[in-house]
Amino acid sequence: MSGQVLDRVDQPPTGVAEDPGGFDLRAPDGTRYRVDLTTGALDPANPLLAGYLGARRVVAFVSATVDRLYGDRLRAYLDAHTGPGQWTLHVIPTGEHHKTLAAAEHVCALAKADGLDRHGVMLAVGGGIVADVVGFAASMYARGVRYVKVNTTLVGQVDVGVGVKTGVNALRTKNMLGAYHPAHASLNDPAFLGSLPHREIRCGLAEIVKMAVILDEDLFSTLERHPDVFRRPGGDGPADPAHGELETHVLRTSMRLMMEELCPNLREHDLARLVDFGHTFSPVVETAGGHRLEHGEAVAVDMALSAHLARLLGLADDETCARVVGLLRRIGLPVFDPDTCTEDLMAQALHASWQRRGRKLHLVVPTGIGKAAFVEELEDVPEEVLRAALRALAADGERHDG
Repeated sequence: MSGQVLDRVDQPPTGVAEDPGGFDLRAPDGTRYRVDLTTGALDPANPLLAGYLGARRVVAFVSATVDRLYGDRLRAYLDAHTGPGQWTLHVIPTGEHHKTLAAAEHVCALAKADGLDRHGVMLAVGGGIVADVVGFAASMYARGVRYVKVNTTLVGQVDVGVGVKTGVNALRTKNMLGAYHPAHASLNDPAFLGSLPHREIRCGLAEIVKMAVILDEDLFSTLERHPDVFRRPGGDGPADPAHGELETHVLRTSMRLMMEELCPNLREHDLARLVDFGHTFSPVVETAGGHRLEHGEAVAVDMALSAHLARLLGLADDETCARVVGLLRRIGLPVFDPDTCTEDLMAQALHASWQRRGRKLHLVVPTGIGKAAFVEELEDVPEEVLRAALRALAADGERHDG
């Protein structure tokens, strides 16, 4: 009946629901999206990606590496599931130096030249940078069009691929410009991880360690027992079914933890976020170092520094700090960077975070394995404590180098 107000009691509850094929998220603000776990994502016999693309115009974007490894398969898939002239594909540069507003504008220009309309879809196949740039372009293009992510890196699958943030670096600041723009679909295929170099695996593990430290002691213990969980010698698949099950357990647990933590605060109305563990000092470590360290490596340095601060502030015991730093080292991640881990730069990082987070520090520090707390004020981290933490961090780094 016209004008009828419908009863909303039949609306599904908010939260994250897990099923064998992935995860559904429904946020309190009504935002809904799904992250799928699949195998053979680019196999023409797998209809999952095609179902999300539908009969829409598709403009696809990949990195040079993804084009070399999977370009032929992606083109064959699009040929098999879309009509003639329905899709185009572009190779775009990656790396933090290319994560810029100009790069997002270039994606928009290519989409416009290809005739992408408001009903079309941008398809991003690659790691976090491709997803960030294409996702931000999609949020701007014609005031917002659909985009689909096929996440090919471990960082992409456990971090970028499960959230709604897009963005680029600008004004000498990491992710200064961006938008909350949920993907139309986000697909994770663990088989992609088999082609990753060890450095990329380590960077993804840094984000998994982050979630384990703040939320899940069992996951942390699993990583302590298996710090090489995603390493596949020779780029082959898992050596045996048990190892494959271990990979799946770690991947699914990390995805679920991240989505559950994001869900109540999806658009960050509350700037105190546990998932910002490892993300207070790391932006300066990355930018001041000219992006010599990958994002996950900078996050590892940040987590190690934050663990030492927690110890020195009496918020965590010596064992907690030693286990966090020790796990990072066993994985092969850096815990100290002499060029950027200076008292001056790290104090600048604290001030920049305080300013960005509404003049509250919201520094996340571990209080135990699987537990964390916030240090809220700049004055709560005295200069002498920061200095002592950096000295301890340098000593950890020297032991690692030795």
